[in-house]
Order: sequence, then structure tokens, then C-alpha cells
Amino acid sequence: MKTIGMVVAMEKELLPLLANAGYEGEEVKEGYFSVHIFRIGENKIVCVKSGVGEIFAAAATQMLVDRYAVDVVLNYGVCGSLTEDLGVKGLVVVKGVVHYDFDTSPIDGCEVGRYLEFPSVVLPTDEALLAKAKSILPGAREAICASADKFVADDGEKRRLHEVYGADVCEMESAGVLLTCLHAGVPCLVLKAVSDGKGGADEFKEMVEEAAEECAKVVIGISSAL
Repeated sequence: MKTIGMVVAMEKELLPLLANAGYEGEEVKEGYFSVHIFRIGENKIVCVKSGVGEIFAAAATQMLVDRYAVDVVLNYGVCGSLTEDLGVKGLVVVKGVVHYDFDTSPIDGCEVGRYLEFPSVVLPTDEALLAKAKSILPGAREAICASADKFVADDGEKRRLHEVYGADVCEMESAGVLLTCLHAGVPCLVLKAVSDGKGGADEFKEMVEEAAEECAKVVIGISSAL
């Protein structure tokens, strides 16, 4: 049995998971965070609704590590597509994350997006968890995720993120989650479903719930197999 910590940003992403898991428990408050504890198969799930953005996500992840001693952390939810071949509701298993608005270059000459502690701008998710997820979801896209505290709606910025970093999707939490896990020595897996592409914010508003539902079903299957 493992204790799996889950970090999800929004209520619209959380509710499909609870519904599909048959959750009947009560919400626990940890400061400003909402925590739900239940089981999927033999595994204990501690799911925290962090709120939107990297800082909230990092703080929620550290709380899972410190207070619940989780064995692994799974960050799931919706994302934007940076390429036209990845359609809405398409699933991605994230192999690496770029925190693309991190920039210390004026003082150390380090390339934009790279932390000096790491050899690459692409921060790796856990290889064993990635392989496990790919074996369970052979049709899911393996992707690099561009992550920062901004909703990317501009087509030019989407092209730039894809061309500069090789990123396939973008969102606002995974860099905070992954960096915290790497520093804490806790394996991290990131799963996302596309909620918007060229349609930007309007498409997100229309499709976020369907994409979240798709992702939640996959998360349940993977969580029972970890």
C-alpha cells in the first residue's frame, strides 16, 4: 500500500475525481487548503485542492510531504495545447517541466528557465512513475510542459514556448509541484488533459469540465496500479 498525494488546482478538476472515486468523506482544512482523504484500490489518497498558480502548488506539495508523509505525488488537471496535433481532451503524460518565466540571467548568465542546481531547463519527472503511466496509458502523449503563473492565450507565445523549449502543453502548477518534490526526494508524476488550444480562454471556459472529467478517470486507473 502506498500513500499517494495529489495536487489539483481547481474545484472543477477536483470534483470529477471525487465523483468517479465514490468519495463520501468530509473535507479537512489545512490552513487555506482543502484536503480529501480516501482510498483507490489498496492505496491511500490524500488529495489537496491547492488553488491556481505555482506558489500555491508548491506550498500544497510541501504540506503533503510534511504532514502526510506521502510516498509519491501526482499532479493532475487540465492544460493548454501548444501544438495543433494535440486536440482538446487529449491526454499527456509529462516527462519534463520547464519553469519558463524563471530568469536569473542578468546576474549569472544562466539560460532563462534553468535553475543553477539542475543541468537543464527541463526538470524531469520520475522515470519509474513515467514508465508505469505509459504502460497503463499506451495512447497518451509523452510531453514537455511549460509552466508559469500565467494563462497563455496568445498564439505567438504558444509558438515561442514550443520552439524554444520543445514544450507541447502549458499550465500553471506543475513546476511548483515538481521542484518541491525534487528537493524533498519524493517521486512525482504529472498527468494532464488538454482543455484549450487555439481557442484560448473561450475554449477553456467551454471545455474545462469535460477535460477534467477525462483526466480524473485516468488518474483513478493509474492510482490503483501504483
